[in-house]
Amino acid sequence: MSGGRLRVAAVQHDIVWADREANFERLAPQVAAAAGTGAGLVVLSETFSTGFAVGDDGLAEPEGGPSSRFLAAMAREHGVWVAGSCPEHPVDDPDPRPFNTLVLAGPDGTEHRYRKIHPFTYAGEDRWFRAGDERVIVEIDGVRVAPFVCYDLRFADEMWALADDTDLYLFPANWPASRRVHWQALLQARAIENQAYVVGVNRVGEGGGLSYCGDSRIVDPLGELLATAAGGESLLVADVDTAVVAEVREHFPFLRDRR
Repeated sequence: MSGGRLRVAAVQHDIVWADREANFERLAPQVAAAAGTGAGLVVLSETFSTGFAVGDDGLAEPEGGPSSRFLAAMAREHGVWVAGSCPEHPVDDPDPRPFNTLVLAGPDGTEHRYRKIHPFTYAGEDRWFRAGDERVIVEIDGVRVAPFVCYDLRFADEMWALADDTDLYLFPANWPASRRVHWQALLQARAIENQAYVVGVNRVGEGGGLSYCGDSRIVDPLGELLATAAGGESLLVADVDTAVVAEVREHFPFLRDRR
C-alpha cells in the first residue's frame, strides 16, 4: 500500500433534540469552518441530527434520508469527506428498528455505511436499534479508515480484527459525562494497543435527561494526545500520516504477537 496523509477535523457540537432541520442549520457553518482548516475528513457526532432520541416516532429515516443527504451535500460543497451517525432503516425491511449507521460521504458522491455492531443495551438501545454485523474499512487519500460508533469502543476485539489494515479509527459518540473517564482512557487504549490513530468525537450539552461531556480527542499511534477538547463546542484538527503508523509498528512490533 502506498503511504498517505490526511488532515482530520473533529467537530464537537451540541445537538437540538429530535430536530433535524435545526441541527443541519447549526452544523453547516461548523462543517464549513472545519473544511477551511484544510481537512480532508470532517467527523460529526453519533446521531448528529437528532440526538439519542430513542422512542421518538420520528427517529428513523430511510437509508439515503435527510441526514445522509446533509452529509453528502456538505461533502460535495466543501470537497471533503464528512462522517456522522444517524438512524437509518433499509428499504423493504420488515424489522421496524433502524440501524445506528455511520455514513461516510465523499466529495464525489461516494457513500460508505458502517452499522453499529454493539447497541448500548444498558440503556435499551437494542429495543430501538438493531445490531449491524459487518466491519468496514474505507481508504481516504491513502489512509485506511475504520469507522465505529460510541459503545463499540468498549469491545477491543472489533478493533483488533482490523488492526493490520487500519491506520485510523473513528468513534463518533453520545458518551455521558458520568462515564467520561472511561471514554478518555479507552480512546487512548485503542490507539496504543492497535498502534493506529484514533479520533473520538463526542457531543456536548444536555439531551434526554443526560449531560454529555465532550472530551473529544485525536490520539496518535503511541497514545499521545494530538488535540483535545473540554466541555464546549470545539473544533479539533490533526494530521494523520501512514508513515508514522508504519514506523511505530516496525519499531514496536507488538501486533505480530497478538493471538
